[in-house]
Amino acid sequence: MGAVLWWKVKRTIQVRIFRGDTHYVAECLDFPVVTQAQTLDELARNIQEALSLHLEGEDLAEAGFVPNPTVLATMELQSVA
Repeated sequence: MGAVLWWKVKRTIQVRIFRGDTHYVAECLDFPVVTQAQTLDELARNIQEALSLHLEGEDLAEAGFVPNPTVLATMELQSVA
């Protein structure tokens, strides 16, 4: 595979957070990683750990990511209307 062009390289890993029946759930949009926790603080630690384990030994450039990308979380809230 050739060199990855810098403008095609992702700098963030996207995660969607939502409230399940009893826990908060984080679902990665870029990799098959899902985790849950009772609090948002615990969920943040869990998703970082789960992503680290999933990506251990992987070449992030092959997946289109810069080294050490940040995690961008989007939280779904219940509708207000």
